[in-house]
Parts: sequence; C-alpha cells; structure tokens
Amino acid sequence: MSHPVILRARGLSKKFGGFAAVQEIDLEVAEGSIHALVGPNGAGKTTCFNLLSKFLAPSAGQIWFDARDITALHPNQVARLGMVRSFQISATFGHMSLLENVRVGLQRPSGLAWQFWASPQRLRRLDERALHYLDMVGLADRAGEWAVNLPYGHKRALELATTLALEPRLMLLDEPTQGLGHEDVERVTELIARVAKGRTVLMVEHNMSVIARICDRVTVMQRGRKLAEGSYAEVAANPDVMSAYMGEATEDPA
Repeated sequence: MSHPVILRARGLSKKFGGFAAVQEIDLEVAEGSIHALVGPNGAGKTTCFNLLSKFLAPSAGQIWFDARDITALHPNQVARLGMVRSFQISATFGHMSLLENVRVGLQRPSGLAWQFWASPQRLRRLDERALHYLDMVGLADRAGEWAVNLPYGHKRALELATTLALEPRLMLLDEPTQGLGHEDVERVTELIARVAKGRTVLMVEHNMSVIARICDRVTVMQRGRKLAEGSYAEVAANPDVMSAYMGEATEDPA
C-alpha cells in the first residue's frame, strides 16, 4: 500500500463453541482510504467487523490501531483513540434536536463529555461547530427539528454528522445503506464519499454498486476466511468471488 496502515489484523479468529466464524484473517486498512469488508451471507464479515471494532474479543490473533496493540481493549477505549463505529440500526436521540444530537458528539473532544449539568450557555459555544457538521451532511436547515421526525435516510445522515463530531481517525460504518430506498442509498453514498475526504473509512456493505462507486479496496470473505482482496474491479473479476456470490449461503452467525 502507498499510504501508511492505520488498522492491521493478523491471524484474527473467533470461535463460538466448536464453530469457527472467523479464521486467521489478515487485514490492512490504509490511512485515507475507503475499505469495504464484503461477502455472501454466512461469510463471517459481521463477526470480523465486531472483532475489529472491539465489540467481540478474538479467540486468537492481534489487532493494531495506529501501531498500538488494541487486542485487549474495549470499545470505549478504542473510541477515545479515534476509532468510532456506527451501527446497522439507526441510533439517534429522537426527542432532541438535530443540533443537540451533534452537540452531544462534540462534548467529548471539547472536554464536556460528563458535564450533563452544564449550562445552556456553555453548551451553546458548540453550536457553530455542530452546524458545520450538519451542513456537511445537508441537514443544517433542519437543525432545530426533533430527530424523531426525520425520514430514515436523513437519520443516517445525522448519524454521520454525529460520528464526524467525535473527530474520528477511523470511521467504522456497519451496513450504512441497509434498509434505505434507492434515492436514500444514492444520498448516503454521496455523503460517505464526501465526508471520507481526508479520513479513513472501513465499512461492511452489502450493496455492490455502492462499493464499486466509492471504495478504494475490497476484502471479500467466505466461510470465515479471506477469499480475495484488491480493487473492486480486481475482486469482481475473480472467479472464486463470482462463485461465492452465486453459490449457496447460510445465515451470518453474528
């Protein structure tokens, strides 16, 4: 890779009882890239993603973030290091405004993370930056609305704004277009490409057209192992990958 590696895994494995969900995965994510982790149902990609984001402890192997061994760390610890994750299910504070949602994300880097009793005046000094992130995702004109009233695609955009407010070095996006209609898929794809400029993104994604448009590198998994890796064009032309996507599939264990 021409860029420094920000996230590295070696021999990453996970067993659930006697079932090996992930087996000896080696992975490198280059700084400044958009890297996708894909595979048919049952491939183990979700389990692998949970291992990398520290929501699961590996049975074997090691993980490094920015050359630091994070194998034994917890999700909150790696988040403080700059590795921030989103989830498949939209997670926003419904009865707070969009501005307040993003402001919550800004409180940690501003040293106000635990000051829930802070006066409105102290928190309002974060409003300009919160509006900046809302503007990045096209929601600045709705800053005063309650999040619960947003369509699902706009909630995804709000999540991106809140994630950006945490000033991540690495954004981990879990199925960002899951459950979206065609127009919202287009919108969220464009947003990811826009906010990824100057940042690093690792994403699990099922929509191959999204991956083809915005991803620099793709890792394909099958039955818990790495099947192929390269650009979208390279993996799409790989006979093993074509066979995996046309063959039988089972439910992902994660």
